[in-house]
Amino acid sequence: MKPLQSLVHQLEQIRLQYRDRSWMDFSKAFFSKQVKSPDWLGSQPKYASDTAKNPSSRPLTSKQRLLTVVSSPPLVLIVTVASLTSAIGYRFYNAPKLDIGRAAPQTIYAPAAATVEDEHATADKRKAARDGSISILKIDHLATQASYKRLQERLQQGSDLRGMAGQFPFTSTTILSTRTQLYLRRASEEDWQTVLGTQTTNSIPRSRLPKPSSTAAKPAPANRSSSEADRQQAIGELLAYRRSADLGSYLALIEAIAEARLNYSTALGSLPQADASEAKPLFDAALLDLTPTEWETVQAKTLRIAQHILAQGIPQGLPQVVLSSAVQLQVKDELPAAATSIATPILLASLEPNLIRDEDQTRIQAEQAAQEIQPVQINVKRGEVIVQAGQTITSANFAVLDYFGLSRRGIDWIGLISFGALVSGAVTLVWVVKRRYQPRLRRRDCILIWLLTLSTPIIVALRLPSTNLPAVGFLVGGFYGAPLGLAVTGLLTVLLPIGMDIGWSQLLASAAGGLLCGVVAGRLRSREELALLGGAVGLLQGTLYLVLNAASGVVWYTLLGASALQGLIGLAWIIVALGSSPYLEQLFDLVTTIRLVELANPNRPLLKRLAAETPGTFQHTLFVSTLAEAAARTLGCNVELVRTGTLYHDIGKMHDPQGFIENQMGGTNKHDLIDDPYKSAEIIKKHVTEGLVMARKFRLPKAVRAFIPEHQGTMLIAYFYHQAQQRAQQPVDVDGIVTEVQEADFRYDGPIPQSRETGIVMLADSCEAALRSLKDATYEEALNMINKILRARWQDHQLVDSGLTREEMSQIAEIFVQVWQQFNHQRIAYPKLAASPQPTPVRSS
Repeated sequence: MKPLQSLVHQLEQIRLQYRDRSWMDFSKAFFSKQVKSPDWLGSQPKYASDTAKNPSSRPLTSKQRLLTVVSSPPLVLIVTVASLTSAIGYRFYNAPKLDIGRAAPQTIYAPAAATVEDEHATADKRKAARDGSISILKIDHLATQASYKRLQERLQQGSDLRGMAGQFPFTSTTILSTRTQLYLRRASEEDWQTVLGTQTTNSIPRSRLPKPSSTAAKPAPANRSSSEADRQQAIGELLAYRRSADLGSYLALIEAIAEARLNYSTALGSLPQADASEAKPLFDAALLDLTPTEWETVQAKTLRIAQHILAQGIPQGLPQVVLSSAVQLQVKDELPAAATSIATPILLASLEPNLIRDEDQTRIQAEQAAQEIQPVQINVKRGEVIVQAGQTITSANFAVLDYFGLSRRGIDWIGLISFGALVSGAVTLVWVVKRRYQPRLRRRDCILIWLLTLSTPIIVALRLPSTNLPAVGFLVGGFYGAPLGLAVTGLLTVLLPIGMDIGWSQLLASAAGGLLCGVVAGRLRSREELALLGGAVGLLQGTLYLVLNAASGVVWYTLLGASALQGLIGLAWIIVALGSSPYLEQLFDLVTTIRLVELANPNRPLLKRLAAETPGTFQHTLFVSTLAEAAARTLGCNVELVRTGTLYHDIGKMHDPQGFIENQMGGTNKHDLIDDPYKSAEIIKKHVTEGLVMARKFRLPKAVRAFIPEHQGTMLIAYFYHQAQQRAQQPVDVDGIVTEVQEADFRYDGPIPQSRETGIVMLADSCEAALRSLKDATYEEALNMINKILRARWQDHQLVDSGLTREEMSQIAEIFVQVWQQFNHQRIAYPKLAASPQPTPVRSS
């Protein structure tokens, strides 16, 4: 037994020395000492010299050595970069050496007569036809209505100014003629006083006549020759009325004339002045001189003129001079000369361009013009020179060269090597993200990511209308988290257009859906959330495709159909990813949040058996799960994995339920009947091995199976170990030799917890029975007891590989006690019922 003790001692020393380092460092240090160690991750042999049962002590076979070489990191990196470069870098395989713009190395002759289409020249001509196509215009009804509204506002402004000037004629034309009234209203104050002066000579006191106005605005000046004649006519008509009417009527007429002059002066001062952008003001004095009938005619005909002009349409960019000429011609034909100066500025100030480009009809016409362009054909005869030596190759030369296979297509090694370097950088970046966020990824996980990445260039090569980036983002993000999902999807988006011919709009649209899936997929918990994600991806992909192609010249109904198709394709990729996800999970032994939720369903076969066959163990499992979940949630661990792993960690107890005290229900203890600590220890240890058998039979993921052995680690089965020690002190043979008890026979086979999640479950499993036994303990007493248990696990080196720190151990202890307090809160003490119920007294009425 000494070799075994020496081996175990040496192994423990190395493990303690490298407890804070990786498994690779420990392995190098261990094997550098040339120690033949049992497989730490598997079951330990009973004797160290039992090399037949120790696989690690056997020499490697040729197949194992080949697998070791093939799986070496440098070779894996080379294979990954080479495969991705060859799959994505499609355009570098068939690149012409004699391309457009290059000089011909020699004179090349046509090997045969042919007619070749110059696709480049045809595409250029069709593009020119599209660009040179005349735009088709249409009436913008909103702009037309706005012009009508402005015109009505201008006319209303004119009516308001006329209302300010007062009624005209201001008296009956039988008393004063229209011409005289117009003169008297517009006459200057000097002329008006002259007219009034003639009246004072006719026995009318000056005091009875209106006084000169000092506040009225100056009337518009009139022509002097006509003004003199108008003044004489006004004097004559006033004198004639004076002779035919009494003094009161005459004075009332004079007052009416004075009031009309005042109103006219006020309105004249309110006329808008011309600004810097106008050649003349919008309104002038002629507006105030129109009779009501004339003004109504001006309004009606101005609206009709505007209707005609707007119906014909005013294009954008029409020079103002052209518009002014058109308006003047229309006004001249419709209105008298006196109203022309009024209607023209109103129309010019109101009318705005109302013709806009009809995008759909313009696109249709442009496409028709492009399709009418006949393909450019090049006729060559046999032996005719295609291109002279040193001559720059044109599109026509290249078309003929490529037709006869003389363009020397082949691998562009410089471009391919450069692209390979770019792929190497992308692979390195993914590896850095993996090391940062998913350091425990297995080789099979890397293979799955590699296969999913390779699927995208295959889809592009098949010329499908969209890439599968939404499915890639969904699967990578759902399996390995958002950082890897974003990294893979984003880098594929960058590499695809460099190495393959793909439309930017469909690439960016599908990439947006892939990035959304990469971020969200790992957080989904139900089918409803998955359905919402599929709808969101379809909507995002379709909308982004529509936005990116809005200015492409495609007819709108065609663009809407293509956008709807992109949205449906995005949704279809999510459905494909959902359908393939269970198969990939089984094939690559993956755990996703949704799969963990499904496995934690109490109606699963194993959990139903556990509850039915081992009810005590099932209750123990539920309490351990409660403790572990609370700790995992606080420490930021995978709560779903902890919950599911805890539910299955003791399924092996179903092989012998009565061998565990929680299932004996107060009956006879089976181990008392066995009365052999070694056999009892084997029964207890067997619940781990049997649990692993059941887990494999029911195809539980490896991450869940890990909870079965790791929650016990290599802990000592203390009760039966001490019982064996006590019995060993009693001699069993005639020589009085005491049998030595080996601690290894009473320890679980391990491994110890390899993750924080399994470490938390080990601690919760160790503390569950102790917490259940506490009834009236205080918080401090419970915390002290839990700390002792956790300290014992720490000192037993059970947590050296779990990643848990000493600070977290104290935090876990407090969480366990808090959960225990919630389960053992005080309840109200209800009074005891009487042995026999007393009749209820009836109240007398």
